[in-house]
Amino acid sequence: MSLSTDRRTTDQSPVVAVVDEAYQAFTRRDIAAVVALLDPQVAWTEAAGSAYAGTHVGPDAVVQDVFARIGEDWTSFVPTPSEFFDCGSTVIVLGTFDGVHRVTGAAMTSRFAHFFRLADGRVTAFEAVNDTYPVRRAMGEPTGE
Repeated sequence: MSLSTDRRTTDQSPVVAVVDEAYQAFTRRDIAAVVALLDPQVAWTEAAGSAYAGTHVGPDAVVQDVFARIGEDWTSFVPTPSEFFDCGSTVIVLGTFDGVHRVTGAAMTSRFAHFFRLADGRVTAFEAVNDTYPVRRAMGEPTGE
């Protein structure tokens, strides 16, 4: 396992480079570029407790059930990876989401761990583990307080 904390490094492994490009494309709102990195049968799992929870299969489902809804719900929603762990065909990423909710105007920061599985240069599976409390609070949803 290797660790890369500098996103601009020129010696990224091929799998880390794919995942890093996905984050960069999402940040610039280039969803087509993100989709181009997904396997046709990608299984994309959002964290339980998230407004987007569940496993979404295929790029169309990921766009419709996750990315489009994020765009509808948030005026800004930016993932910032801080560490990439190269585990062969799996890349683990630690980081934070920062966002401002469109309706409530509330800002939030949420820590995440993302697990990417890759084959042939494409993401075949994704799983998000993140702190949904600040996200749900910013959305004005019940948080169990």
